[in-house]
Amino acid sequence: MRKFSGILTHPGSAHKDEFLACCLLVATNEVTISRREPKQDDLDDPSVAVVDVGGEHDPARGNFDHHQFPKDHPPTCSLSLVLMDLGLYEDAQKYCDWLEVAEWFDTRGPQETAAWLGVERELLSKLNSTIDLTLLRRFAGMSEIRPGEPMWEVMKWIGGDLIGYLRSLREKLNEIARICEIWEIDHPEENFRVLFLPRSENLSDDASAGLARYAAGLSEDQRVTGMVYPDRRGAGFALSRFNDHLGFDFTRVGDEPDVHFAHARGFVAKVTATDPARIRELLEKSWKPIGS
Repeated sequence: MRKFSGILTHPGSAHKDEFLACCLLVATNEVTISRREPKQDDLDDPSVAVVDVGGEHDPARGNFDHHQFPKDHPPTCSLSLVLMDLGLYEDAQKYCDWLEVAEWFDTRGPQETAAWLGVERELLSKLNSTIDLTLLRRFAGMSEIRPGEPMWEVMKWIGGDLIGYLRSLREKLNEIARICEIWEIDHPEENFRVLFLPRSENLSDDASAGLARYAAGLSEDQRVTGMVYPDRRGAGFALSRFNDHLGFDFTRVGDEPDVHFAHARGFVAKVTATDPARIRELLEKSWKPIGS
């Protein structure tokens, strides 16, 4: 991975896009962030990351500005450009639900973003918390943020967590794709599909955490209504709805001898059963087509 000797972004008011872009950069570079207007030498120096200012996007020279893009360019902010440079943008688009909103807000403003979301503009300000306001205000008031200072360390945490989330999720999804199965369950009233993740020696303890993300990315002809995955608290499996599909009500199997937990709201159950045939039977007993 390329290393930078410094990070530079614009002075004045601060926005979420350059703040998060700088968070990503300090997570991979132990360097100072300077908040000032860039000089030509800064733009020409590939060892200096120039973020959200400078009027050019040239990753080879470390320049990550989006303000020169034409008006009809797809919403793309400085955070987008840094994610692209790190090779994380495609996964961030899929698995960071907040990213597209941040891109729209920064490049289209609150009025167009609210219209795109189909909400009143006033709702957007209600989604901000004192965390957002304080971090951006403090960041805006600093001309330099150095390693070891509280703001720099917090930014490193934020950037490191985002990078770690995306990279570990990609590993989980690749792992799931290798071993998972889609079960077609025959039911007298309506057939349905379930995503089954078998127990495996090579399976990380929290691989099931990516199962819903994997299920959401399945093609239309593979769409599932439920998931089965190893129970981290025992040798059996967890049975759950996908996207809270109401066809499943696991209280229907709560009295079965190998079901040791069925949530009162019916969305999940824990079973000691490990035989796939038995798990299929429990799924079938839990299923009732909506409206029937």
